[in-house]
Amino acid sequence: MTPDPDPVSGTPAAPPPSLDVRGLAHAYPDGHQALYGVDLRVERGERVALLGPNGAGKTTLVLHLNGVLTAGAGSVRAAGLTIGPRTVREVRRRVGIVFQDPDDQLFMPTVREDVAFGPANAGLRGAELADRVAEALDLVGMGAHADRAPHHLSLGQRRRVCVATVLATRPEVLVLDEPSSHLDPASRRELADVLRALDLTVLMVTHDLPYALELCPRSVVLSEGVIVADGPTGTVLADPELLRRHRLELPFGFDPRAVPPPVTGPGPHRESS
Repeated sequence: MTPDPDPVSGTPAAPPPSLDVRGLAHAYPDGHQALYGVDLRVERGERVALLGPNGAGKTTLVLHLNGVLTAGAGSVRAAGLTIGPRTVREVRRRVGIVFQDPDDQLFMPTVREDVAFGPANAGLRGAELADRVAEALDLVGMGAHADRAPHHLSLGQRRRVCVATVLATRPEVLVLDEPSSHLDPASRRELADVLRALDLTVLMVTHDLPYALELCPRSVVLSEGVIVADGPTGTVLADPELLRRHRLELPFGFDPRAVPPPVTGPGPHRESS
């Protein structure tokens, strides 16, 4: 969709950010405060890693991005829509989440049926649905496995099918929860190749700091419910005191300064001030 022209210059206005979180706070019913006034803006096409120790509030933040949780205070706009009861269905189409455990996402008898579930639920039928499924499977390199049972696939293959189930709805934003966990080196590389090629906004929650450096030009560190760092991934990971203070660890001997920065996606990169 082409943005409306700027009323002064007549040129197309800049598209809204893919994610615009302002002053987000959230407390659970037991009284635990998980987020304290989080501000996060992710432009279209950016690839951003969300880093932080266990219990930092990363999952709580992610679950606000497509309306699973409701803000106690503040606001969340995703793909240009303010999340609320009237928009949540469309937001969930535009913001797709790939969970860490494929068993939370794959439940149909075949890969093809799993990938078809989302667009079919949105009303696609016949040849259009078949084309959408084929397109999504081809994007993740799993077209040859369309008629296999998901539980017969390797973990890496199931992760890629999970990505395909989200891509089939043609989202603007792809959120990934620990995408590289428990993958062997070859599967890790295959998934990285898929993610690198996608023309989408990507928010990747991960403890795998080298994976973040490989794929995401920008990293945000969330700790104890607040953002404590936001900047180029290489700069964030080259700060040993920051990592130590927030319980983030690089593999032994890994030097982030020796790794070339990732190729940026189509969207702009915004450094924190």
